[in-house]
Amino acid sequence: MPLPESIPVRYTEEEAGYVTVRPVVRQTFRLDELLDMILSVTGKDAARIRQILHSGTVVYHFYRYSWSGFDADEAELSAALTRFPDADPSRAFDAAKCTLAVFETAGAHPKHLLELDRTAGLKRRIFRGQSFWERLLEIAAGEKTAYQSYSYGHRADLYRLDLNGENVLQISQAAKRLAPGNLRSALRVLPAAERILLVCPRSASTRKIDTPQREKTC
Repeated sequence: MPLPESIPVRYTEEEAGYVTVRPVVRQTFRLDELLDMILSVTGKDAARIRQILHSGTVVYHFYRYSWSGFDADEAELSAALTRFPDADPSRAFDAAKCTLAVFETAGAHPKHLLELDRTAGLKRRIFRGQSFWERLLEIAAGEKTAYQSYSYGHRADLYRLDLNGENVLQISQAAKRLAPGNLRSALRVLPAAERILLVCPRSASTRKIDTPQREKTC
């Protein structure tokens, strides 16, 4: 049975610990759009993707998506997945493409301490000719920034800057000199961080998922 070109999908907000009364929304996905979303959850793990397509449900960004499950032919699914990017360690770090810096701990299950996006990092203190973001990427470009992986969630290549005494001092000095007050406060996590992941998007997303914005709590 060939893979369907379009899939009717239902979704509702995923509630933890109790039954939701929020309305169910219906939307038709192209196959590539559904695979794009599933890849953000699984990575390019064909066996797991086939299992999810068969089960007909996945949780993504606090929403549960459901469809009539179907069996994906292994060869057809493999062909469909070739349309999505793979990790490419030959890609050199390009600071101009970086849009997000994630400060995190090390280990098998690293904890994210701070996600700093380019827009926030580019805000300058008065009378300063350089932003903290620009200085951070200068430091990263001068270090051995290693290729980490490709993230389907971000649709980006990830590069890792391992922190040590020297570059932590440089980043700390940049924070004191260049970062506005609220950013300086956020950067207090720096002593607990062991690395920074630099997120460099590769191409535009194919996804067109019209989910409402989840309310933020302060």
